[in-house]
Amino acid sequence: MLANIISWIAVVLLLVISTGLLLSRDWRWDIGFLAVQYIGVFWLVAQHWPPGMAAVKLVTGWMAAAALGMTLSNTSVRKERVEQFWPQGRAFRLFMVGAAAVLAASATPRIETSVPGIGLPVIAGGVLLVGTGLLHLGTDSRLERVIIGLLTIMAGFEIIYAAIESSILVAALLSVVNLGLGLVGAYLLTASTPEKELE
Repeated sequence: MLANIISWIAVVLLLVISTGLLLSRDWRWDIGFLAVQYIGVFWLVAQHWPPGMAAVKLVTGWMAAAALGMTLSNTSVRKERVEQFWPQGRAFRLFMVGAAAVLAASATPRIETSVPGIGLPVIAGGVLLVGTGLLHLGTDSRLERVIIGLLTIMAGFEIIYAAIESSILVAALLSVVNLGLGLVGAYLLTASTPEKELE
């Protein structure tokens, strides 16, 4: 019972973090939110995996966030474009997070009925992260935000997949994919920065 309550708290944490990621305009906050997001991912994955295996998700997520953070701290980030009409504004993004939360709330019982045994908090957290990750990809074209969106989608997928598959090899493969996304993002950020800004 206590574990179920803590799992729902983790889902609420993921909702708050996802909202912060979409509304944030500073890369430092983005990296911080991403790191905290992996704490919620760790807890939900730990509902079906041993804590040691679930910790791999946490450590890998933090390593990807650290790679992005170190790269962004060494390059000058482009100024945020001025928002000229409301669909690009914070109010629109807040509305879209609400829509993603409603979608997750309505889809969770149906998925639990189709695939019993996963657990409502695990499904809700996974669907919420996939939805907000897709919002990242659809509302922002900056490279660092695209990488964060891809990492968020992967985190949501991994939460649900962990309830179905507990193979150590699959866990390692998904961790390599996460770390690879972080490192490729760091490389692309460095490659897209003019040499004068790196000096």
